[in-house]
Amino acid sequence: MGAGDLTDPVSVRARFERFPATVKGAFILRGEDADPHQVVFREANVVGIGLGVTRPMPMASATLDVAPHRDVFVPFEMPVSELEPGWYTMTCDLEVDGTLGTHDGGRRFSVPWPRSTVRRGQVRPGHTAELGDGTKVLVEQVDCAGDSIKLHLRVDPPGPLSVKLAADGARLEVLEAEVDETSGRARITAYPLLRTVAILRIDLRGSGKGAEGAVEVELP
Repeated sequence: MGAGDLTDPVSVRARFERFPATVKGAFILRGEDADPHQVVFREANVVGIGLGVTRPMPMASATLDVAPHRDVFVPFEMPVSELEPGWYTMTCDLEVDGTLGTHDGGRRFSVPWPRSTVRRGQVRPGHTAELGDGTKVLVEQVDCAGDSIKLHLRVDPPGPLSVKLAADGARLEVLEAEVDETSGRARITAYPLLRTVAILRIDLRGSGKGAEGAVEVELP
């Protein structure tokens, strides 16, 4: 169950502002069908993406009436100063008409890495991987920022593509993959690269049988 999932009788979105030491906002519960629903708000957690870390949010349990197509706000304020660097999402456990489920708020925030440890700037590898079905994938550039990298690819001929990343052999968590199967353009957003990383490995998979390939980018 996720944010704004219209197949659920009640959808959940997290909206918040990020402050230096806290995240402050609300879970927004919305009735998505024509029926009223009784919702028991059990608990909420901050979950590290790819970190294996879950932290409880300081929120009390509450019983709420959610009317059709109306929003109900459940406010929160979560201290984040003790969280390790990484990307996080917020989830809440709701009992909707007696059925318990976990809902992702659908919005992420980052706890920054020390500035001196993270690679910044742009790398233009220009490397091409040939997949087993004849598809070619050009690695155009890698944009490195303090909280993420953006990898720009071009797929020829255009088609579906999945990507896995590794930094010096360790998995690099992918946050978002945008693949335009019409133009062949793809943009992959992932965790940032540390300055100590020497090799970014990009594993690529197309839709055909044996359509696999890899590129290793040496970082200056």
